[in-house]
Amino acid sequence: MEWSGILTVVSIASGIVLGWAGRSRTIKKDVAQEASADGMLRADVGYIKHGIDDVRSEQRQQGKKFDQLSERVTRVEESAKQAHKRLDDLKN
Repeated sequence: MEWSGILTVVSIASGIVLGWAGRSRTIKKDVAQEASADGMLRADVGYIKHGIDDVRSEQRQQGKKFDQLSERVTRVEESAKQAHKRLDDLKN
């Protein structure tokens, strides 16, 4: 009986050790997978931020171009108005 008791204790101890080692290995794998997923997510967010910065830059440039075009149109309208006045003067 003594051997069977010792064998039981050894079996229980080895079961605990093997279970703990398996659990530890699973936790390490989970942490590695989460870290990989987190890294990919951060890279994607960085890519999106860069894209948004590019869009903002283009929007500013388009705003500047629109302001310049608006100013040119105003000048052309003034010039056309003056030309019409001169034509009216020539008719009279």
